[in-house]
Amino acid sequence: MNHKITIAIDGFSSTGKSTVAKRLAKRLGYVYVDSGAMYRAVTLYAMQNELINSELVNKAQLIEQLEGIEIDFKFNEDLGFAEVYLNGQNVEKQIRTLEVSQFVSQIATISEVREQLVRQQQKFGKHKGVVMDGRDIGTVVFPKAELKLFMTASAEKRAHRRYLELIERGDNVDYNAVLKNVQTRDHIDTTRADSPLTMADDAIEIDNSDMGLDEQFEYVLQLAEDKIKQCN
Repeated sequence: MNHKITIAIDGFSSTGKSTVAKRLAKRLGYVYVDSGAMYRAVTLYAMQNELINSELVNKAQLIEQLEGIEIDFKFNEDLGFAEVYLNGQNVEKQIRTLEVSQFVSQIATISEVREQLVRQQQKFGKHKGVVMDGRDIGTVVFPKAELKLFMTASAEKRAHRRYLELIERGDNVDYNAVLKNVQTRDHIDTTRADSPLTMADDAIEIDNSDMGLDEQFEYVLQLAEDKIKQCN
């Protein structure tokens, strides 16, 4: 019998975690969960409901409204991956904007938000056979995951990738603004009091600064297949 495992992929923003995780899940026939998209969805909710003014988040009101925030993933056969739905509405494109990126790390520092989303994430992985990426998957969500990966790359490389991605989507963005956003998010993610971004002791670090997408995928796939064999 081929036992399924849990694969946790953590790392800094714009390291391509979601891209490799989606591809890996598809190849293995596993469920893919983009935990970062869940925090982005909560951020979009806060923006839509005027819970973010200037650069301040109204934490008290957001916490009060958490129970009314429903996040789902629905598989889109045409695209080949699951899109994010916020309270029944497809928000896949809206949550990927630079505007949402500017506030998502602040939203992620709120303990009550993290607690709620971690509970949901652990439900997604209850039966194993899941690939999940984020900031605290291997340390908090699935500390017993059979395979843990930690993705990193220089801030400049990550900003360049993110800039090209946004330009390709048609967004009007400035590279320096994207770089500043990446650096700010790194600082907030690594210094927050609740579940800061840190590499699990048993994680494999992958610096993909100079790796192509296919090269990275083949390396990660080999690690996953080797671990699955070990667990059978």
